[in-house]
Amino acid sequence: MESKTKNTKARPQIAAMVARAFGGMKLADSEDAVLELKEGWFNAAYDIRLADGRQVILKIAPPRDAEVLLYEKNIMATEVAAMRLVRQNPAIPVPEIYFYDDAHDVCDSDYFFMEKIAGDNLEHVKARLSPEAQASVDLHIGEIIREINGFTGTYFGYEGNPDLRASTWKEAFIKIVESVLEDGARKNVVYDHGHDEIRAAVLKHARALEEITTPRLVHWDAWDLNFFVKEGRIAGIIDFERAIWADPLMEAQFRPLFSDGITSSMRGYGKTSFTFEEEQRCSLYTLHLGLVMNTECYYRNYDTDFVYNLSRQLMGASMDWLRAN
Repeated sequence: MESKTKNTKARPQIAAMVARAFGGMKLADSEDAVLELKEGWFNAAYDIRLADGRQVILKIAPPRDAEVLLYEKNIMATEVAAMRLVRQNPAIPVPEIYFYDDAHDVCDSDYFFMEKIAGDNLEHVKARLSPEAQASVDLHIGEIIREINGFTGTYFGYEGNPDLRASTWKEAFIKIVESVLEDGARKNVVYDHGHDEIRAAVLKHARALEEITTPRLVHWDAWDLNFFVKEGRIAGIIDFERAIWADPLMEAQFRPLFSDGITSSMRGYGKTSFTFEEEQRCSLYTLHLGLVMNTECYYRNYDTDFVYNLSRQLMGASMDWLRAN
């Protein structure tokens, strides 16, 4: 995926970043010592081989002058903090952060090196898994997400942007939706629904947000591309950059993107039935996801219409439900 926010670097600069992070260590001499990982949509990432044979992953934040959405402010610092936090729980297979640098002298933006996970990207191997193996993997995903949601915070919203925080989830969520509408207005984005229609749908169901009184850590971006599988189990979960203190029902496992009804990941999580208020919140969170995806297309300049088309489907379905109920 090509994206305007990817801050790619040449080998000599990456060598300097390696030397700082690993006490003067050099890159391996081979051409494959620096391999760009192109699946992501936001950061630049590389598979790095060090001179001593170790393999690590390098992740580089967008340039500091890159246009990003308001909730993406200080996004890499959020990711590092969240990964270090969840590593306290051995049931969450998150890679170790080896080094994080926000000095901006060796590199013009934040970057970090982390452990390379042993295993295959779930998105790449999913089609080859038997139905039984896929169900087992999805059950494990649900268990991991439940463990992540076990961490509690002191406020609702984003660590990287204090403007998008509040003491109640209702206030924080309304702020967050308004911030995305503001992001869209800066780019003159025209949605299939007007800003006032979207606001009205949110406010109509906002009372359901009042049920959430404890901020819980939400990964929010736990799609198949961010999981690695080995021997029928999840061996790693990555990309905590969009982590938020929120309602666990914001998790991807509760978004109706590619399936209907109760999924294996929901069973693994232990959540297989929903009250009307929970259905309200799920529809609000699907609307928010579609709104973010639609808006970010105007910031990233993607080389595909996939994200844009999917965002319109999500917004349309959620708006229909919110207006009808």
